[in-house]
Amino acid sequence: MVNGLNWIDWTVLSATLIAIVAYGTLQTRGSKNVKDYLRGGNTSKWWTIGLSVMATQASAITFLSTPGQAFNDGMGFVQFYFGLPIAMIVICMVFIPLYHRLKVYTAYEFLENRFDLKTRTLAAILFLIQRGLAAGITIFAPAIILSVVLGWDLLTLNIAIGVLVIIYTVSGGTRAVNVTQKHQMVVIFTGMLVAFFIIVNKLPEDITFTKALDIAGASGKMEVLDFSFSLNNRYTFWSGIIGGTFLMLSYFGTDQSQVQRYLSGKSVKEMQLGLIFNGLLKVPMQFFILLVGVMVFVFYQFNEAPVNFNPTATEIVLDSEYAEEYNRLQEEQSQIFRDKQKIINAYKTTDDPKVAAFITAANAANDDLRKEARALIDKAGEEKDVKVESNDKDYVFIYFILNNLPRGLIGLLLAVILSAAMSSTASELNALGSTTTMDLYKRNVSEKTEEEMVAASRWFTLLWGVIAIGVACVANLAENLIQLVNIIGSIFYGNVLGIFLLAFFFKFVKGNAVFIGALITQIIVIALYLLNEFEKINLPYLWLNFVGCIIVIFIAILLQSISSNDKKSTT
Repeated sequence: MVNGLNWIDWTVLSATLIAIVAYGTLQTRGSKNVKDYLRGGNTSKWWTIGLSVMATQASAITFLSTPGQAFNDGMGFVQFYFGLPIAMIVICMVFIPLYHRLKVYTAYEFLENRFDLKTRTLAAILFLIQRGLAAGITIFAPAIILSVVLGWDLLTLNIAIGVLVIIYTVSGGTRAVNVTQKHQMVVIFTGMLVAFFIIVNKLPEDITFTKALDIAGASGKMEVLDFSFSLNNRYTFWSGIIGGTFLMLSYFGTDQSQVQRYLSGKSVKEMQLGLIFNGLLKVPMQFFILLVGVMVFVFYQFNEAPVNFNPTATEIVLDSEYAEEYNRLQEEQSQIFRDKQKIINAYKTTDDPKVAAFITAANAANDDLRKEARALIDKAGEEKDVKVESNDKDYVFIYFILNNLPRGLIGLLLAVILSAAMSSTASELNALGSTTTMDLYKRNVSEKTEEEMVAASRWFTLLWGVIAIGVACVANLAENLIQLVNIIGSIFYGNVLGIFLLAFFFKFVKGNAVFIGALITQIIVIALYLLNEFEKINLPYLWLNFVGCIIVIFIAILLQSISSNDKKSTT
């Protein structure tokens, strides 16, 4: 493992982050009215909207966890995003024209116009709960990994990332977030492209990109589509199309962190083009990030890998009674690697069926050794009474970066990770501050001036920034961070989407029925998630979006029908 960064990496990393924060702060300082601060003065062009929407979703978790997901499980995770283009079309046709016509500052204002204040407040509170937790995780995710691999203090990293984001988000509001995200996405795309070409370039001379794909395919890493209806498979074509569509509809159509990005557009056309741009580019981008992870897998077919990529986990197990057994696993993996290289060198090709069969068997043996290593790490953690992450998916890509990229480019890739963390967190804090101001504060105080409302929004944004840093500081390690964020969203999103669909398409349903239905639905969805966690039922989290949406619609219609019948019977 690389011990710290040299001056070139520090220069690249620091200059990139400082330039982004300074540019966003200086270009957008001094917003004096609510429209400028919360909607960016409605000046954003479609490409700014598209990149901002993409940057909001593409947090640091995307660039840390997704390559590791592909390294372990292959390209199948891309199916998670298959519903996104469908959702973009629906939002462009239904949500955007309505939001623009009503001139809303938040998505939840519409619910008061359609139903009542309590329904608006409930939807806003559900958003604040789930997005407040997610904001903390988007800070925590890069901080926990960077602290491990670089030896930096975790608390300091959490505070540093949070403070950098707070500076320009509080100062410039929505426009500052949009402006900085546009430049952050340039850094992110550049960094990932550079990483990809370096990985391919580091493969042996006779291993072309096509051969690398063949090697990955022989190991089951290129299986993109799974058309099975089995609930045992978390990511399938059908879960992506159905569950993914409902998740994306709710996320992009009702989550204020996304709605605020396109509400800043100059016109309905600019907003729609921005979302279509995101819909066309997002799936290929995720495919490419997964492909980076697959190429890292191929790289380690020709370069020796550790039996576990988390250096802290390795340190803990080597300082325990299981050290000798762990070293044995590492030596067995090293021997498998040496035997594999002898076979490849003897046949001078990876195309020979004997070589392909040997590589497949060697990879299966490596997987078994890695499972044994994780079990030993867990035992060592229990022995020392410390929480240690034995599942090393989130550490694969950062391990590769630190050990194989040239100086300067390490700084660039770390800037990519931190830029992604900042861009996603900034959107969330911006939306949390706006929602608190417009949906809770403004509705419960006497009339305020424009300056007072902007000041309130700044203070609420600062407050949520502090809360997010606090959540980051107390968060526990999860099996896979990108899944954790999506799980939190899936618990709440289906219910909120159902409320909006009732508002759009079921004109006879009134506020009381929706409010009670939403409360009951949220309890049911949380119960279903817990039952799945305790293995009482089999319901992957993606389906919670669909189930929650359907349940709230059904209950609200049922309650409204009962209420209407009662009124008829009493007249």
